[in-house]
Amino acid sequence: MLRVSGLTAGYHGGTVLHALDLTVPAGTVHAVVGHNGAGKTTLVHAIAGLLRPTAGGVFVDGQQVTGRPTHHIARAGVGLVPQGRRVFAHLTVAEHLRLAHRPPRRPRSGTAWTPDRVLELLPRLGERLGHRGGDLSGGEQQMLALARALLGTPRVLLLDEPTEGLAPVLVGQIRKLIVALADDGIAVLLVSPSPGLAAACARTITVLTSGRVTDRLDGAAARANPAQLHEALALAPAAKA
Repeated sequence: MLRVSGLTAGYHGGTVLHALDLTVPAGTVHAVVGHNGAGKTTLVHAIAGLLRPTAGGVFVDGQQVTGRPTHHIARAGVGLVPQGRRVFAHLTVAEHLRLAHRPPRRPRSGTAWTPDRVLELLPRLGERLGHRGGDLSGGEQQMLALARALLGTPRVLLLDEPTEGLAPVLVGQIRKLIVALADDGIAVLLVSPSPGLAAACARTITVLTSGRVTDRLDGAAARANPAQLHEALALAPAAKA
């Protein structure tokens, strides 16, 4: 469903990603892990259209979307849950859901996401419909950011460090949601510095170091032998701040 080929991107004339390749079939989770500064968020931004690649291609269900405006990529079926959640502090949960609901222009396989369906998946938001985004807890804001992305009925879902700053019990809930969304047929690209989260839910794990792929692991093997992934990350030196 998502294919990235030779993707190169950076900022202000510098290169952060170097000819990166990866694929995410429908109904699977592909996790990209790496230390801070490895290029994980740059990858997500280049796919979503927030950053224009300097080389390579991004394809959604065979359709090339490389370098297109963000709203065109969203209409092609790509949803983004950004790092830091970025909900609107002064809008209520209900207002977020109403504004985000965007039925697909073209029929897609599977059931479209509606506010009612989102609230079935995330019932806590149903209890907070009248609360403003800035008044929600970190976990509730993360659920709202996820709901906002789902209301575009994405075929590809980009998750940029979705458990950042959350308590362990909420991390577990997010992990279960990621698996459930993949089971529903969505292609999920998860980027995270956490090897535990990656190993818990991914079919494939890519280790990114200074913008380059330094290892690629089978998720089931990483779950059976967690040391394998930790060793791959240990060999990847942390980027300087």
